[in-house]
Amino acid sequence: MELYAGIDLHSNNNVLVVLDESDRVIYQKRLPNKLADILDALASCGGSIKGVAVESTYNWYWLVDGLQDAGHTVHLVNTAAVKQYDGLKYSGDFSDARHLAHLLRLGILPEGYIYPREERAVRDLLRKRSQLVHTRTTQILSIQNLLARNLALQASGNLIKRWHDTDIDALELLDEQKLALKSNLALMDCVDKQIELLEKAILAKGKLKPEYKSLRTISGIGEVLALTISLETGELARFKGPGNFASYARTVSSRRESNGKKKGEGNTKCGNKFLAWAFVEAAHFAVRYDPAIARFYQRKCAKSLSVVAIKAVAHKLARACYHVMKKGEAFDVKRAFS
Repeated sequence: MELYAGIDLHSNNNVLVVLDESDRVIYQKRLPNKLADILDALASCGGSIKGVAVESTYNWYWLVDGLQDAGHTVHLVNTAAVKQYDGLKYSGDFSDARHLAHLLRLGILPEGYIYPREERAVRDLLRKRSQLVHTRTTQILSIQNLLARNLALQASGNLIKRWHDTDIDALELLDEQKLALKSNLALMDCVDKQIELLEKAILAKGKLKPEYKSLRTISGIGEVLALTISLETGELARFKGPGNFASYARTVSSRRESNGKKKGEGNTKCGNKFLAWAFVEAAHFAVRYDPAIARFYQRKCAKSLSVVAIKAVAHKLARACYHVMKKGEAFDVKRAFS
């Protein structure tokens, strides 16, 4: 008897539903998030488990890895693409898990990408670096806000990064305000040290990827951006073409039109937000340092907003990255921005 399992995963528990080939429920129960209990429940069903559909939540690593180690075929569900019938009067965890098993049985389950566990830690370390950079930027904005509010003073981020306590003491501020600025500087100094530590570890591992050297030839892409793009992309073969990759990187418009008029937008958050950030950053650097790309950007600016123009550059770079990573060739700006 062939069986199909669906798991609706939560932070501290999960709902397991197992169906047979006739869509009949064989097993359904809410279980604690313990791998041994889930494996015992699957084994108790008595049939051949053809596959297990696991809801893609923030905490899926342990479950997917454990099921794969136990010999199960795991399908990570793309939850953004799963849609139940809108006319349902009631839905809950059990009906959601049953629906996942039902779609798996029919062979129409929208699946996400199970990132290889041996590379997952390095990618997550790079994401941790991004989080720390965001924290540092928050401190800079806090300093700029205090200076503008109390002194009508505008200070650039690069200038603030070079400040010391003596520079703050020279400002015409109250002691409490100086203490607030010094606390921001202390946090920035601590975060900078951690960012440097993470970058050394990431570069030691990430430079070994074959795509890294090719990506470094692209205008606007430095060490960190090359690592971000290569690690966040994963297996390039999962994308049918450059358009699919550009869509995953969120560089494609989600505009919906009918009869030449805008009728709405699709899911703008569909894709990888880290790749989206990387290509926009690369676009800004490319426009600044590459004359050919700067001319393309200026032509776009003459017809639309600068935000739209920089997005167009990011889209071009995303498509170029796909070809560069696939063929292992150096970047040719004339082919990408003719």
